[in-house]
Amino acid sequence: MTPARCGKRSISDFIAAPPIPPLRTCGYTRPMKMTGFPFSTTDWAQVVPSQHPGEAGVALWRTRNFGEIRVRIVEYSPGYSADHWCSKGHVLLCLEGELVTTLSDGQSFTLTPGKSYQVADGESSHRSSTRTGAKLFIVD
Repeated sequence: MTPARCGKRSISDFIAAPPIPPLRTCGYTRPMKMTGFPFSTTDWAQVVPSQHPGEAGVALWRTRNFGEIRVRIVEYSPGYSADHWCSKGHVLLCLEGELVTTLSDGQSFTLTPGKSYQVADGESSHRSSTRTGAKLFIVD
């Protein structure tokens, strides 16, 4: 029998990869630790936003929690600047606008729609700002 495959990848694509625990997956995706919640969908327009003032401007968060995972749509007003340095890990995708994220070492990165950043807990302290406003999808 031929092993099940996802996409158009072949076994040679994975020879150097470390062993994957035996789960019913596509064979190459390492599982995330996501437990304690069933399948669900979210209509983000129905999630009531909470307001979070920055050093300048405001952030509107639409937040859902799934087990230990927080998922948000965040909208930053034009001129928003964070009022703190953050050391929390995130996966962040820019949906609209432009976001500038500055690391504590002085490097800065600009996200525009379709771009993302990923950072682990405690890895790189960062703070964000936007001149034009931005809408983000964030998992942390």
